[in-house]
Amino acid sequence: MYIKITVIDRSGKAHELEAPTDITMNLMEVCKSYELPVEGTCGGIAMCASCQCYVLSNHPLEKKSPDEEAMLSEALHVKENSRLGCQIPMDKKLEGLRVELAP
Repeated sequence: MYIKITVIDRSGKAHELEAPTDITMNLMEVCKSYELPVEGTCGGIAMCASCQCYVLSNHPLEKKSPDEEAMLSEALHVKENSRLGCQIPMDKKLEGLRVELAP
């Protein structure tokens, strides 16, 4: 099963993506699979913030883990709606999710 999500890249262009929900993928991995400029240097373990994004839609996301909180406390360009893409697992409840990649 797939959901549609929108990712706004750093130049302001919106990309409508199809994200699978039947395999274990997170937002960072989906962005990388579409070759969007998300590094994911740490491989998705919340240790680098290179997949930081701003959640623009009002979706029920899982609570930030202590590791995600710690990484965001040290990252640049953090806003109230900042999340690490690697910590947002794709789920059918995220249909219509809109995010913007952080600088």
